[in-house]
Amino acid sequence: MNIEERAEKAAKLKMSGYNCCQAVAAALADETNLSEEDLMKLSAGFAAGMGTMEATCGALIGANIVAGLKTEGQGTVRQSANLLRNFKERCGATVCKDLKAMTDGKPLCPCEDCCRNAVRAYGEVFNI
Repeated sequence: MNIEERAEKAAKLKMSGYNCCQAVAAALADETNLSEEDLMKLSAGFAAGMGTMEATCGALIGANIVAGLKTEGQGTVRQSANLLRNFKERCGATVCKDLKAMTDGKPLCPCEDCCRNAVRAYGEVFNI
């Protein structure tokens, strides 16, 4: 599955009722040693910016969870910084409440697009 197919999978999972973190983690499950089901459980608590939209976007957290598993914790902080920069360039912010802020009747970046962009950022940082 290429990165755009993964990005679309994440968006579809989000639209089917999973939170942003779960959608991204599941779309990247094959990058880890965990099952999609286990990643869904692991990422369940990171919805709506984990603080009811006051904190980091769940989609970005999902990409970072997978990054930690992929790197086995070695150099993950550097990769997380790269993910954050890439995601912010794509979405305009990294905090859920900022991403959902309404401008001209629409959010800066809708959840489905945050999920797509988190997967794309992961793909670029890890060259997949």
